[in-house]
Amino acid sequence: MAKKYTAASEQLKPDGVYHSKLAAKFINCLMWDGKKSVACKVFYDAMKIIENKIKDKPPLEVFETAIENVKPLLEVRSKRVGGASYQVPMQVRPKRQQSLAFRWIIAAARGKSGKPMHLRLSSELMDAFRREGTAMTTRENVHRMAEANKAFAHFAW
Repeated sequence: MAKKYTAASEQLKPDGVYHSKLAAKFINCLMWDGKKSVACKVFYDAMKIIENKIKDKPPLEVFETAIENVKPLLEVRSKRVGGASYQVPMQVRPKRQQSLAFRWIIAAARGKSGKPMHLRLSSELMDAFRREGTAMTTRENVHRMAEANKAFAHFAW
């Protein structure tokens, strides 16, 4: 009998500390040059800092809320119509929402300088939890672009 195809996300094992697939996926996105142990250390050190700073909520809940807050609902995509390109607002699929949220949080943390990565990541996650910070600004800019171009929504495919 032939093996049934399963998506990569279904094969992903939960992380060792929090037993969360979301955390495992985030660690994989955080990883550079295949150095997973370094990415794990950065992530878990950031979670310890979050645990010390935000006492009333568990760090995994803060992390999950931060990701939810950064997820975009709309984005603009280029659509060519009769020789002209229009920025057409479209809804974002859930999988893309998650990958964009990861990308924006990690990029915001890497964009800061002068501190170790675990400190930058923890501050960005806490900012996203409070609906502030660079990643939230990126989300708001994407939503603003979609709102500004809603006149072209009828071009959506």
